Amino acid sequence: MTETSASDKRPLDEVMLAMDVVDTVRHRQLLVERELNADDRDQRLIERLREIYAAQGIDVPDHVLAEGVTALHEDRFTYKPPKPSLAVTLAQIYINRGKWFKRALTVVAVVAALWVGYALLVSGPERRSLEAIPRELTTQRQAIVAESKVSEVSARAEKLYANGMKALRDGDTKAAQNVVGQLKALRARLEQEYVLQIVSRPNERSGVWRLPERNPNTRNYYIIVEAVTPNGEILTLPITNEEDGRTYKVNKWGLRVDERVFRRIGADKNDDGIIQNRRFGVKRIGYLQSEYLMPTTGAAITDW
Repeated sequence: MTETSASDKRPLDEVMLAMDVVDTVRHRQLLVERELNADDRDQRLIERLREIYAAQGIDVPDHVLAEGVTALHEDRFTYKPPKPSLAVTLAQIYINRGKWFKRALTVVAVVAALWVGYALLVSGPERRSLEAIPRELTTQRQAIVAESKVSEVSARAEKLYANGMKALRDGDTKAAQNVVGQLKALRARLEQEYVLQIVSRPNERSGVWRLPERNPNTRNYYIIVEAVTPNGEILTLPITNEEDGRTYKVNKWGLRVDERVFRRIGADKNDDGIIQNRRFGVKRIGYLQSEYLMPTTGAAITDW
């Protein structure tokens, strides 16, 4: 029988005591340092260990104390981590499989949530929007052609429609969407209905005149108007100012008239403070331009 097998058959209590001896010495570092520096360190260490265990009411045989001191020198009963290797790595992964599995589930759940969110909030609406462009182009074109009372407007709608479909064939969805916007704006203008009414309120001008910079010896006359819908709403419309060529969105503007019309409307207002005939023009459904009921060049100003 070998020496190793003989030691394996020692009573378990003695092995446990020897391990405890080593543990006791390790946890009392000052004792180790002091005793191991002496010439008779082993014997004195055994004596001190005997005193420690006796104080705890534990009877440890001397041969067990001696074996514990020897084991301390030999660095037995000490855990030494295994050297890194593939087997060790696989074992650690297996041991921690529960933690890794939870992390993997969390990652999968986050990715799935992001994918669903992208599909619902981004790609889905974008796809539906792209699919709706041809239908929108057709719907707007048909509505404009059906409502228009002017052939030029119908022709314009047809041209815009053709441009939008070509943009789709070329894969330029942004240009196609822009055409849809233009058709909608054209249709909105076509469906507008209002009366061009001369402004006639206290403390507000009904007309103004200007001295043009290029010809200061003459005057330009303007009557101030506003667009009023059948339900009494005053519209804000894009109006091009003839003085600077820029377009402004305003709810009232001046239309250029000759001096005779200007004086007549002025006299009407000065008579009793009320302009009897305030209808300057009318915008009907199916038309883009207003029909003027009083003489005007159609040129406008947006501030005075």
